[in-house]
Order: sequence, then C-alpha cells, then structure tokens
Amino acid sequence: MAEPTDSGSTAAASTGASSTAAQLRRLERRVRRRLDARMAGRRVLHSLPAIGQILVAVAAAYSIAHWGLGHAVPILAVTLTINALGFSRDARPRRVAESVLGILLGVALSDGLSLLIGKGLWQLLVVLLVVFVVGRAVSSNPAFAVAAAVPSALVLLLPVPAGGPFGRTFDAMVGGAVALVVTALIPRDPTRAARRDGRVLFSVLSESMGSIVDSLNDADEAAGELALTRLRRTQPLIDDWDASLDTALSVSRISPFLRRQLPELRRNARVRSSADLASRHLRTLARRVEFLVRDGVPRPALAGLVGEVATALTLLGRELDDLLLTGQARSLLSDLARRLDPAVVIPDAGVADAAIVLLLRPLVIDLLIGTGLEPDAARALLPSL
Repeated sequence: MAEPTDSGSTAAASTGASSTAAQLRRLERRVRRRLDARMAGRRVLHSLPAIGQILVAVAAAYSIAHWGLGHAVPILAVTLTINALGFSRDARPRRVAESVLGILLGVALSDGLSLLIGKGLWQLLVVLLVVFVVGRAVSSNPAFAVAAAVPSALVLLLPVPAGGPFGRTFDAMVGGAVALVVTALIPRDPTRAARRDGRVLFSVLSESMGSIVDSLNDADEAAGELALTRLRRTQPLIDDWDASLDTALSVSRISPFLRRQLPELRRNARVRSSADLASRHLRTLARRVEFLVRDGVPRPALAGLVGEVATALTLLGRELDDLLLTGQARSLLSDLARRLDPAVVIPDAGVADAAIVLLLRPLVIDLLIGTGLEPDAARALLPSL
C-alpha cells in the first residue's frame, strides 16, 4: 500500500507545482501588460506637444493651399508638413529645413520631368533614378534622397491637378514654409525633453556610484559588477540628452518665446559635457574597484571619498531643476579636490588603493568644470603629488 500513497503524493506535488507555475505566468503577464500600458500612456503624453504642433501646421498649410491658392486637394501641402515635423527627437530647424528641401526637390523634379517624358511605369523609374542620383549628390544624409523620392512618385502617379502641372510644387512650398514657421512660432518646448533626459542620466550615474560605494564598504564584488553594468548603459542616455539639448538650443535661438531660456540651456550643455566625461571616468573606476575588492577587504575610507563625489554628482544633477542649489556641488567638490592626495586621505595605503584616489582626481575636475569653474582654476585646487 505504500507505493500508491507515494505515487499519489508525487502526483499531488506535481499538480501543485504546475498550478503555482501557471499562477506565476499569469501574474507575469498581468504585470507586463500593466507596464506596457504605462509605457504606452507615457509615450502618448510626451507626444502631445508634437501632435498639437503638427495639427496646427496641417490646418494652416491646408487653408493656405486650398482657400488661398484654390487647390481642391492640396495633398503635398499636408503630407510635407507632417513629414517635415514628425515625431523625431531631433526637431532642430536645420533638420526640418533639410526634410523640406528634400521633398521640394523631389516634387519639382517630378513635375518638370513629367512634362518632358509623360507618365507611366518607365517614366516613374526614370524620375526615381534622377531624384535618387540628385538627392545623393546634394546631401550625404541617405534620408534626404528617400524624402525626395516618395513625393516625386506621388506627383507622377496622381492626375495633373486643375491648377496646372506645377500646382503640387506650390503646395509643397506652402507646406515647407508652414513647417518652418511653426517650428519657430509654435515650438514643442524641447527644454522639457532636455530636462527629462538629464534627470534620467544623473539618476543612473547616482545609482552606479552608490553601488561603487557599497562595493568598497562591504568588499562586495557583485556590487562593483552592478555599477559597471549600469554605467555601460549610459552612452545611449548621453546621446539622447545631447540630441534633445541640441534641438532645444537650435529652436530657442529662432523662437521669440523660448529665447529667454538660452542661458539655462547653455548651462545644461556644459553640465552634459561634464556628465559625459564623468561617465567615462566612472566606468574605469568601477572596473578597478570590482577587481580591487576581490581580496575581500572592506575599504571604508575609499568608500567615504567616493561617497562624497556621489553626493556632489547628485547635487549637480539637481541644480538643473532647482537653481537655489547652485554652488553647493562646487563647494563640496572644491573641498574634496584639495584633499585628493593618497598620502593624506589614506596613509600607508597600498598601490592599488592609492590608484583609486588618483582616478578620482580627473573625475572631480570634470565635475568642477561642469559647475562652471574654469579648467585652470579647477586643476589648481588639486594638491601636488
């Protein structure tokens, strides 16, 4: 009788394990759906300014071409406006102008060539060949030739409008002009995106430095590996911040409504450059610390120094949103820079420990420059070795 009992127990355990696994899978699916819905909502929320800008531009372009020029169906006025503005992170006037010029080039070439060779399949291929060749010759950006080719095909495939063969060229000119004017007069407030990208980068840098501190305090190799993993993800964040800041600066220079934000944006650009260099130094520091703590010896003195840098880094990031904090990061970093001599902060330390202090010196200088201190003045704070 023992065998059936054991068999029943095994079956019950197997059923229970299967039920638990199924519950976990259902829970995972619910969490994933909730996270996906949250991300979708966030994307829509962040895109609302762009959607509003595009709708205003489309309404203006359609009105001018339809009621102003008398074009019954101003297709290219509308499509050019949408394509030129779009949802790209790079909303610089230069990028919008390049897109407009590409589309205008394709439309004008297609209108002109259709008068000479007519319409049909082989004519379409000839027009596309010419547009691609001219587009690649004019611009090094591959997207320029593609932007020119799509509307050129539309012009050749659609019937000739009532306003004449070059009616769609005029529509495209209207759409391009409206897109450029709207970029300046109804900007998307790219400063908000720049601030958001800056906060994301500084959050990752602060978390990474916290892991480095934990690694040194507890001789925890895993914490060092975690810091290095986080820091390896910072380059895309830096690139995003660079793009959004460049867009914000470009738009603010031509927009009368955003020009007052230029000083703040230039300060943010200086901090971004400092954060870029700091992330590179921190990757080197994290690799060295991860190797150093393999001996299992806690290093609270080194952890304290890195912790001071982490605090200053966090303050520097907060200064982007709160000008009342301006100067606090520089004060803390200046005090730390004056003490960064291995013989002073960790007497009788080994070569490996002293190397960590030496790695902190250029990191602190880069952060000081990010606070607005001149490079020579920042380097002068370091003690001689």
